[in-house]
Amino acid sequence: MIARRIMAGFLLAVGVYAGGYVWFRNAHVEVWNESGRPYVIFPKGNPIAYYLFRPLTYVDGRITGMGFHIGPHAGSAGNQAN
Repeated sequence: MIARRIMAGFLLAVGVYAGGYVWFRNAHVEVWNESGRPYVIFPKGNPIAYYLFRPLTYVDGRITGMGFHIGPHAGSAGNQAN
């Protein structure tokens, strides 16, 4: 009984973590003019999101080819992809 609760709590935490990453990723995508490739842009002044979601970026990058960058690329301000 206790093991089942622990497993349910763990799965809930993983689901919230993955859902938070998906939300962050979709809200912070920018297409770089140089390559036309989409990047998830992490805020430059606040590295918490970068370190929090870094493990998932490895998986995401391998599966989708998405790039990741701290702060906007030079010359790409305002090129948000929807």
